[in-house]
Amino acid sequence: MSTALPPLRVGLIGYGLAGSVFHAPLVAATEGLVLDTIVTSNPERRAQARAEFPEVRFADSPADLWTRTPALDLVVIASPNKTHVPLATAALEAGVPVVVDKPLAATADEARALADLADRRGTFLSVFQNRRWDNDFLTLRRIIAGGELGEIQRFESRFERWRPQLKGGWRESGAPEEIGGLLYDLGSHVVDQALVLFGPAVRVYAETDVRRPDAQTDDDTFIALTHANGVRSHLYMSATTAQLGPRFRVLGASAGFVKYGLDPQEAALREGRRPGQPDQPWGVEPEHCWGTVGSGESPLTGGGRPVPTAPGDYPAYYAAVAAALREGGPAPVTAREAAHTLAVLEAARRSSREGATVRLDQN
Repeated sequence: MSTALPPLRVGLIGYGLAGSVFHAPLVAATEGLVLDTIVTSNPERRAQARAEFPEVRFADSPADLWTRTPALDLVVIASPNKTHVPLATAALEAGVPVVVDKPLAATADEARALADLADRRGTFLSVFQNRRWDNDFLTLRRIIAGGELGEIQRFESRFERWRPQLKGGWRESGAPEEIGGLLYDLGSHVVDQALVLFGPAVRVYAETDVRRPDAQTDDDTFIALTHANGVRSHLYMSATTAQLGPRFRVLGASAGFVKYGLDPQEAALREGRRPGQPDQPWGVEPEHCWGTVGSGESPLTGGGRPVPTAPGDYPAYYAAVAAALREGGPAPVTAREAAHTLAVLEAARRSSREGATVRLDQN
C-alpha cells in the first residue's frame, strides 16, 4: 500500500503578473502541492490558465473561494496590493493558511496585526519574498559567511530598469490606497535583502522622485540605511536608468564583491520555462555573468577573481511552505519580518517628505 500523503490543495487569488508568472508555476512545480482553484473572472486569463493547468477550477471572486475553504489547504493572495490586508484577514478568519505576495500591507502596524491574528487563530501566514532565493543573493550570503570580504562596511544594491514610457495600471497609480510606486514594489525586495544580511536598521534616509512625464508616483528612489551593527546599505530602485549599475557592490575591510545583471529566473518564467523541465537547469547563469571578488581592481578591466554564481532557487520558497504545513515548522518568511521591512519603507517615505534622517526603534 502507498503511504504517500495526498497533495495540499492551493487556491490562488489573482492571475495577473504575480499570479501567472510566479505563483501558479511555482506552486505547480512543488512536490506535495497542487493548484486547485484560481480566482479570476477575466475570460482571457482563464483561457491562459486553462492552457497550462487543464485540471484547475475557477472562482469568480474571493467570496466564492471561502465557500471552498474546507477543501483547500492553502490560499495564495496575488491580487493588487490594496487587497492584501482584507483578503489575508478573511482567509485567516476562515482558518485557512495563507501566503501573501509582497508587500504584505501598507504599514508595519497592519502587518503586525495580521501576524497577531494568525497567532490567535493558530494559522500559517507567510509573505512571498522570492528574491531571498535570487542567485546573486544566495552567492553573496555564501561569500559573506566565508569571511573573505572581512568586516562589511558598505552594501550597495541596485534594482534598476530603463522604462522611459509609462505602462499604466495600479502599480503606477498615485492613489495612496493602491500602494503603488517603486518604494513599495522593488523597495520591498531590496530592503528585505539588506535586513536579512545585516540585521535591523536604526536610521533611514531616502529620496523618492517622480521623473517620467505624467508619472503619478515614485519611479526613481534611493534609500540609505544604517544598521545596528554599523553596516551602511545604499539601495537604489529606478525605472529611469539609461545605464545600469552593478546589482550588488559590497565593500569589506579585506575585499569587495561586484555582481552585474539580474537573476535569470523571472525571465525564464516569463518565457514559459518551468522548474524541473528536463535538460534545462533551473536558475543557472553562464560564466561570463559571474561576479568578482578582489581589492583595488576594477571588474571592468578584468580585475578580481570570478566567483561561481549559485543557482537561483525560487522553488525553495514553496517547498518550505509545504514542509511547514506538513510538519508544523516555521514559515520561510514571516509576517513579523515583513513588518520590519515595512517600518523601513514607512520611514523612507517620511524621510523623503521631510528631507531628514529618520531614527527607528529596534523593538
